[in-house]
Amino acid sequence: MFKPIPVAIGLRYLRAKRRNGFISFISLASILGIALGVAALITTLAVMSGFQREIRDRMLQMAAHATVSAYGEPLNDWPQAVERALADKRVAGAAPYVEKEALLNGARNQPAFVRGIVPEEESKVSVLGEKMKAGEMASLVPGEFNILLGTELALWLGVGVGDDVVMTLADFRSTPVGAVPQLKRFTVSGLFEVGYNEFDKGMAFVHMDDMQRVMRMGDGVTGVRLRLHDMDQSWEVARDLAVDLGGPYRVSDWTSENANMFRALKMEKTIMAILLSLIIAMGAFNLVSSQVMLVTDKQADIAILRTLGLTPRAVMQVFMVQGSLIGVIGTVLGVVGGIVLTLNLEHILQGIESLFGMVLLPADVYYITGLPTDLQAGDVTMIALVALAMAFIATLYPAWRAARTAPAEALRYE
Repeated sequence: MFKPIPVAIGLRYLRAKRRNGFISFISLASILGIALGVAALITTLAVMSGFQREIRDRMLQMAAHATVSAYGEPLNDWPQAVERALADKRVAGAAPYVEKEALLNGARNQPAFVRGIVPEEESKVSVLGEKMKAGEMASLVPGEFNILLGTELALWLGVGVGDDVVMTLADFRSTPVGAVPQLKRFTVSGLFEVGYNEFDKGMAFVHMDDMQRVMRMGDGVTGVRLRLHDMDQSWEVARDLAVDLGGPYRVSDWTSENANMFRALKMEKTIMAILLSLIIAMGAFNLVSSQVMLVTDKQADIAILRTLGLTPRAVMQVFMVQGSLIGVIGTVLGVVGGIVLTLNLEHILQGIESLFGMVLLPADVYYITGLPTDLQAGDVTMIALVALAMAFIATLYPAWRAARTAPAEALRYE
């Protein structure tokens, strides 16, 4: 009794039994359409966010959060850079490195980035030691010219532990017979597997002293790699270190070095969200149909309400309330269903695999064998708001049409 009249009538119409059962069916279809669209969109975006998080985490197991390097020349004062970096409470670890792109020759040839590291310091900025499939990171001893290869890279080169590979650098040196490229033979002492193709196929590790000797750069290094407590502060920390060192340094972080990949993943997620929103739009179109038929079915009721003094604006509010409530019900059901489906998606995948006797994500084909999900509150909220907005917009035309009903015309044939 305390509700406004349009709200009370709208709620009454929502609960009332229709004289035309087809209208009730269309209303139910509208609710189910919105619910299915919302649930599908929540689950899809959660899976895409999960894959994005999985790729990012695997990449950051080996990649530095931030890097500070010199411009076009070796960084000679790297011990000071490491010391100042570790003095920053935001930095969890720092280590020098020497990196160069090279052509590796085994049974076959394959280009790769060769990174010179100090095994004792590398554990502070990456998990290379934990990803060894054969051999150990400690096998990188100065002067022995050992090399660690990614499993995919070793497969492409056709080599294994104990085999030799020849590293060819693009830097030429003068000899009595002319300019020749720099060559050095290394022995494969270990294989690692990160689960990220950029490292498993395109990266090799040697001791930093060996790399410095091959590149003839003395005690200089390419730069210093940093691992932070909060990777979202990577750019600020690297910039502050470069300013503190007081020289022209090149600063980069994990977001800038992989900007294209993350931009592509974000665009893919956005496009998928737009496409799946069409399912919600279909439910909204069904809502328009059901509301138009309801207005036609309630012509006599509208006329009586108008003769009793209800204004056209109030009549419009009646059907907006009724239609919006259908949207709210569909959205709530979709949100609950989407969250439940996302939280149990891994078990559902396992059930499908057991039922049909098949493996949907075989380990010998995909790096990620499970179905990672990342249910983000922001995505769920945005999807719910979009669904509610579509449902509200869908009620405008039928409600406007109801408000234009002429009482005399509606009651003429009653």
